[in-house]
Amino acid sequence: MNFAGRTALITGGTSGIGLATAKLLQEEGARVIVTGTSAGSMEAAGRELGPEVRVLGADVRLAADLDAAMGAVRDHFGKLDILFANAGVGRAAPLESVTEAQIDEQLSINFKGVFFTVQRAVPMMGKGGSIVLNTSFLDEVGIPGLSILAASKAAVRSLVRTLAAELAPRGIRVNGISPGLIETPFHGKLGLPPEQLGQVAAALGARIPLGRFGDAAEIAKAVAFLASDDASFATGSELAVDGGFAQV
Repeated sequence: MNFAGRTALITGGTSGIGLATAKLLQEEGARVIVTGTSAGSMEAAGRELGPEVRVLGADVRLAADLDAAMGAVRDHFGKLDILFANAGVGRAAPLESVTEAQIDEQLSINFKGVFFTVQRAVPMMGKGGSIVLNTSFLDEVGIPGLSILAASKAAVRSLVRTLAAELAPRGIRVNGISPGLIETPFHGKLGLPPEQLGQVAAALGARIPLGRFGDAAEIAKAVAFLASDDASFATGSELAVDGGFAQV
C-alpha cells in the first residue's frame, strides 16, 4: 500500500486505533492530520508521531470545531483523499441506569459527529477518495449493559450503506471497519470499576475463537487496506477484525 501524495484525516487519532492508523499511513507516505480532545493525549501523540503530522484539537460534536479542522486541512493540503471517522465514546450501564445524558453523549459523538464529519469532508474529496467509518462487533451481537453504544454503532453501520450509495456517483468509496475486543484505552472509559471491567473482559475474551484480544495495529492494517487502491472495488462493506467473535 502506497499512500504517497495522499492526505488523510483521522478523528480520534491521538490514542488507540486512531493513533496506530496514523502511524501506519504516515509510514506508507501519507500526509496525516489527527484530531483529539484531550490536551494530554494530543501532546503525547504529537511527540510520538513527530512534526510532520498535524495534531488538531476538535470535538466532533461541535460544528465550529469541525469547520476549523476542515479549514486546516484545506489550507495546508488543499484536498482530502482519506477520512477515517474514528472518534467515539462508550458508557456501560444496565437498562435501569441509562440516563438521557448518556444517550445524548453517545449518539452525539458516535453518530451525529460521524455524520457531520463526513458531510464537511466530502467537498474536499474527489474521485478515488476513501472514507472509513469505525463501527463495532456490537452491531452484530448483544452484550448486556452496552445497549446505547451498540445502537449508536448500528446506526453507523447503516450510514456506511447509505453514504456509499450516495457518494458512489462521485467515485468516493465508503466502508466500515468493525473492531472486536481490542487492547486500547477505550475499554477503560466505559465507566466500569476496574474489578468489574476485568471480569467483563475475561468473560468476553473467553468467547473469542482466536483466544486473545486484538491489537490496535491489527485494526490499523485493515483500515489502511480499505483506504487503499487494493480495495478499489469495495464500498458499502463492513470488514470485521474481531478474532471471529461475531462471525463464528
